Amino acid sequence: MRDGDLLLVRWGARPRTARAAVVRLPGDRPVSVKRLAHPVPEGWWVERDNPNAGVDSWTVGAVPDDDVLAVVLVRLPRWLTRPSRDPRPPRRASG
Repeated sequence: MRDGDLLLVRWGARPRTARAAVVRLPGDRPVSVKRLAHPVPEGWWVERDNPNAGVDSWTVGAVPDDDVLAVVLVRLPRWLTRPSRDPRPPRRASG
């Protein structure tokens, strides 16, 4: 995932291993998108997709079940959702 991508999520969906999810991390951290690695007795072990940036369970521990807010269903890349740079109006069909 990259900055600017759009995500279609399902709030309250049942979490599953290896899915991306919207989670509430402990402390004053913002709501984040993390990968659900596996369930643990305390909730879910979450990991980041980018090993060079971010916070995950290696830093803050497991995320309680109630703090897994939504499951990501689809990712639309930013380049797919940007408007065309062509300023001309679309052509009308002739005839």
